[in-house]
Amino acid sequence: MTVPVLQVRDLTVTYRLRGQRGRAADGVSFDLHAGERLGIVGESGSGKSTLALALMRLHKPPTRIESGTAMLGGVDLLKLEGEALRRFRWSQISMIPQGAMNSLNPVMRIGVLMGDAIRAHERGWNRERIRARVIETLESVGLNRTVADLYPHELSGGMKQRVCIALAIILKPKLIVADEPTSALDVVVQRKVIETLKEVQKEIGAALIMIGHDMGLMAQSVDRLAVMYAGKLVENAPIRGFFRRPLHPYSQLLISSLPTPDEVREMKGIPGAQPSLFALPTGCAFHPRCPAAQAECSVEVPTSRRIAPERDVACHLANEETASA
Repeated sequence: MTVPVLQVRDLTVTYRLRGQRGRAADGVSFDLHAGERLGIVGESGSGKSTLALALMRLHKPPTRIESGTAMLGGVDLLKLEGEALRRFRWSQISMIPQGAMNSLNPVMRIGVLMGDAIRAHERGWNRERIRARVIETLESVGLNRTVADLYPHELSGGMKQRVCIALAIILKPKLIVADEPTSALDVVVQRKVIETLKEVQKEIGAALIMIGHDMGLMAQSVDRLAVMYAGKLVENAPIRGFFRRPLHPYSQLLISSLPTPDEVREMKGIPGAQPSLFALPTGCAFHPRCPAAQAECSVEVPTSRRIAPERDVACHLANEETASA
């Protein structure tokens, strides 16, 4: 088995507000290999974007990384500071931000914006070499070289999103973090953007973390799917196995809420609402909403366990028998 390019262990990120502490990421652990695509889903407030920002070290007070490690290529991201962090970010780990409409500097041409990213890390490159890399990268995401001379307001939403992808891959990092990369785009453009992202990610051999809400889009885009709930990673499984047999009750309810062309049935949502991170219930955070909850679920917090090949689940009710049933 190859060594993972990213190893996250017991990552805990907290918010402090009015003397209270809420765990937005609570003991999160997972591995990611080179070229692999990991999707992370969950309701708003589950900790997905907090996890992404923590890996990029872009979190701001009152957010704080309490503990854990995030090893990328043998370097702990959580221990980098100052100039070492600045040089590591974008050259080794990059991010496609949520909302391309507001992510680009409106007074800078695209070519200048992308050139700045190169100049910040490659001091010996001359103007011609930088321009060549900018054009090469734009064309790799399906954009014409003339886009380099345009301002963001002259581009459509899909084109802006492709520019954000180009910015993320321009230094060929080992890991790309995409935080809802297709938000505010129509479904046709969404598919084109995702296909572009998959193609360029495969071309440079980078690992990819894709964060989002759209389970259907995830099913077509990632190799593995991780589900977050109230700051915890409650299930992590290969995408095919996940959709065939979700093991955590929350995952099962997420799947059952999706429409399908093969079955006519009443659409049902998940009862209740996700609890506040500052007032989590005792035991499993999902037990007040769980139709299968038992007595121990309200008392003991379940730990994530490997119950089948490549399948980790944090649930008292999940075991080898439920995985193979």
